[in-house]
Amino acid sequence: MPEQPAGPMPRRPGRTLTARAVVATCAVALVSVLVTALVAVPLAVRGAERRDQEALAAQARLAADVLRVRAVRQRDGAGDRLIRQLGQQRIEVYLIRDGQADRPGLPRPLVTRVAGGDNVSGRRLVDGERRLVEARALPGGDGVVLTRARSAAPWRQVLRGLWLPLLAGLAAGAAAGLLLARRLARPIRTAATAAARLRAGDRTVRVPVEPPDEVADLAYALNGLAAALATSEGRQREFLLSVSHELRTPLTAIRGYAEALADGVIEADAVPATGRTVLAEAEHLDRLVRDLLALARLEAVDFPLEPVPVDLTRLAADAERAWSGRCAALGVPFRLETPDAPVPAYTDPGRIRQVVDGLLENALRVVPPGAPVVLAVRAAGPAGGGTLEVRDGGPGLTDDDLDVAFERGALHQRYRGVRKVGSGLGLALAAGLVRRLGGDITAGHAPEGGAAFTVVVPPDPYRARTSA
Repeated sequence: MPEQPAGPMPRRPGRTLTARAVVATCAVALVSVLVTALVAVPLAVRGAERRDQEALAAQARLAADVLRVRAVRQRDGAGDRLIRQLGQQRIEVYLIRDGQADRPGLPRPLVTRVAGGDNVSGRRLVDGERRLVEARALPGGDGVVLTRARSAAPWRQVLRGLWLPLLAGLAAGAAAGLLLARRLARPIRTAATAAARLRAGDRTVRVPVEPPDEVADLAYALNGLAAALATSEGRQREFLLSVSHELRTPLTAIRGYAEALADGVIEADAVPATGRTVLAEAEHLDRLVRDLLALARLEAVDFPLEPVPVDLTRLAADAERAWSGRCAALGVPFRLETPDAPVPAYTDPGRIRQVVDGLLENALRVVPPGAPVVLAVRAAGPAGGGTLEVRDGGPGLTDDDLDVAFERGALHQRYRGVRKVGSGLGLALAAGLVRRLGGDITAGHAPEGGAAFTVVVPPDPYRARTSA
């Protein structure tokens, strides 16, 4: 797997948020100007052509009025002057006499319509060119036709004027992008700095919460991460201190007895008792190491689990045979509560027995002589599954204790030096095992006056489907 860079990557031109925001806003401004031009230019051209058509129509009406005074074939000097003036305006004038144009170029259908007494307005193909046409009919089959080339000026005017709004849009886009990028990049840089300080071990760092909502969410997340890391590391330190203390106790005893044996200060008749003490401390040490290894492996994918159909009633009876003698030796009555019928479940019998043994050992450690330890089994329903409950008549737990009962070393840290406690790993290991087995575990108050731990064991999935 490739290694991740230890520090921030070097900034490259064009790859920063500022550069990309400027480019994006400039592109938006450019597209806006171009889209506006694509929409505005045809509208401007059509408007100019409409104005040219209206102006040509007015001139055609004037020419018809002048030529209507006399027949076209008898026009006077006023008509000639009008035709010359129109020519100076690049307007070509065609005269129709007896259904024939005075010169070629007009389409025949147009001439026929005008000779028939119709006025014509629009665009026609005149002398091979698309032109604006205004034709007016005169009495006697005569007429006058004015044509004018379509103007290309609106296109050129709009295109010539496009560069100024384009430059203004690009400038506005660059300015807006720069301001936006700075506004967005500032909280991101602040968050990156805070993350770097968190990586360096500073858990006091906090990011100011400010709008917009996305930036505020990022600040809340980083602040929550810093607080969680501080809490987690504090608990880890406390746990390591507790574990180191628990490991040091049997090691100290083993070392002391070993030095005594080496120095020959122990009498020969006391050697067997010393050996048993050393063995007991070594077993205690071995149990601590096994618990630590089990907790470390608990979250691993390859943690070995072999669930099979299990009768919880029989499992509880086996536990009674193992624990009733130990409890009796300490003056603690052991009571088993089970139904008359089997309680089928689906779990790993070795692991669930490990959970029961851990809970019973935890209860036996704190319960005083004469107070009971109870192992109860109850069926969950017709689909199978059930609950295992370990109750005791010991000092019990407070409501605050119940919230942290399954955290590593939490109860050990609270009650060390107050009452007899274990390593602080047993309940955490039991909770982890139960959850890996698909069940649930809760802590509460027992009617016997002490603590109660309830383990819910899931049913056999095949049996559940059959009963359904």
